[in-house]
Amino acid sequence: MLEQLKSLVQEYAGDAIITNPAIPNEKNDEAVGLASHSILDGLKNAISNGGVEEVTNIFNGGEQQVAQAAVTQNIKGNFVEKLISKLGLDPAKASQIASSLIPMVMAKFVHKTNDPNDKSFDLSSILGGLTGGNMGDMLGKLTGGNNDKGEGGGLMDKVKGLFN
Repeated sequence: MLEQLKSLVQEYAGDAIITNPAIPNEKNDEAVGLASHSILDGLKNAISNGGVEEVTNIFNGGEQQVAQAAVTQNIKGNFVEKLISKLGLDPAKASQIASSLIPMVMAKFVHKTNDPNDKSFDLSSILGGLTGGNMGDMLGKLTGGNNDKGEGGGLMDKVKGLFN
């Protein structure tokens, strides 16, 4: 998935990275890699910190909601820090680059994931990759799949049972 994401960043990196005089040409690939890793790390961190619903809401909510999402803002901040620490960019330039690139790439990422005619990104594969393949098990437990003892009924069924 990282290579697909890196290709997506590269596709939209034009003004923000490739033709930007603040980033030396010999550092373009590194900047694209930093952006890709920032996106992947940001999504992983959101999920590992209990933000599964927030991440899935981004992908289910559409491109318009992506820029304002807390996950996107965190990814932007992480990318700014990397641009400053790894490439030595001025904080204002780094912020400008991140603000123009990250929301656009995230919106395209969401669009490609939701486009039934585009098989380059698949949400279940993405979530599986971000969670080490455990997303199906987690979702199954939440929605009524088998629990660890092989019994039917998931966590949500058990919680609903408290209110009957």
